[in-house]
Amino acid sequence: MKWKIKFYKTKDGKCPVKEFIDTQPGKIAQKITWVLRLIETQEKVPRTYFKNLSGTKIYECRIEFGGNIYRILGQFYQGYFLLLTNGFQKKTQKTPKNEIELCNKRMADQIERGVKYE
Repeated sequence: MKWKIKFYKTKDGKCPVKEFIDTQPGKIAQKITWVLRLIETQEKVPRTYFKNLSGTKIYECRIEFGGNIYRILGQFYQGYFLLLTNGFQKKTQKTPKNEIELCNKRMADQIERGVKYE
């Protein structure tokens, strides 16, 4: 299934994922954008690029470039939107607990504020 991707915004309008992408060097930002487009346009996205974190509602967009690993976390929201909440460079095998907690916190904030997308 193809998904519509949306970016979490804070109460004051900041967009952490967009800021994360914008701070990456050109080729890395291009690869991140390519992976996000892949998720939006393909019926079946290879697990190499997109997968569920086992035992959670969180999905990760997976980007590898030049021996470095980048992740953008998100959850499904309002049925068919993939709401991306946070991005980071991964330095260990496991996804850092603080990044998982941040994703859950931002998702809860989104629901509490009742933000709607079309």
